[in-house]
Amino acid sequence: MRLSVTSWSFPQLTLDEVGGLARVLGVEGIDVGYFYRSALDKARLLKTPEAYGEEIRNASPVAVSNLYHLFGNSVAERNLASPAHRGENLADFQQALRFCVAVGSPTVFILPGIINGAQSRKQALAETVESLKPLLDAAAPTGVGVCVEPHVHSYLESPSMTAELCERAAGVKLAIDYAHFAVSGYRQEEIDALAPWFGHAHLRQARPGALQTKLEEGTLNFPAMFSTFRDAGFDGWLACEYVHQGYFDTVHDDVLTETVKMRDLFRAWSAA
Repeated sequence: MRLSVTSWSFPQLTLDEVGGLARVLGVEGIDVGYFYRSALDKARLLKTPEAYGEEIRNASPVAVSNLYHLFGNSVAERNLASPAHRGENLADFQQALRFCVAVGSPTVFILPGIINGAQSRKQALAETVESLKPLLDAAAPTGVGVCVEPHVHSYLESPSMTAELCERAAGVKLAIDYAHFAVSGYRQEEIDALAPWFGHAHLRQARPGALQTKLEEGTLNFPAMFSTFRDAGFDGWLACEYVHQGYFDTVHDDVLTETVKMRDLFRAWSAA
């Protein structure tokens, strides 16, 4: 397992600066996406993915560990729980996969969708399963892993429903962030049960009612979590994802300090 950092953790840094910071911290990779000053040029990615991916790969001082691909311009727009845009989403996703191959990213993560209109959670999940099938088929020959991130404010907010999605969408993996379950009061051992489907990970401390908090003030046991990853045979990237965002009031922590503390905790566990 190797540590990375999400480029959107530092909203005032450019992508080059995030890469340089990662290298200074001894972090081996960066997750890239379409947000803040570090944003990729999404239009360019969709138009010339191979050339753009090679350019980013050659310019980055560290590896690109994951692409966060958003289909529309918001969580709701063109979301996977709606059947209306499956053709458009597939076309864009094929380009995103080409970018991943060129840039060297082993995984791409996407969101599961939201409740659309009068959908139930079960109906939203069923639509997402159908939306995922062509995406998984497109990814299979590329070797790029397709990961879905369960998150609060989606319909996919419980470990049990997340397991159902993974069972019904054969081949899908999870971009797992324990914080998105811990904030709602789920116990860590309930989240551990999803380990067979882990494909990528986001690391930050949390507790019931707080999606993000300082390492010493949350309920997640990270040495135990790292051991869960190891015991499940996970050998991918663990991305430090402390953020400074209005989303769920995650604006109060010193992102750099918390990233360093998480790095040091992982190093201590690895050396034990």
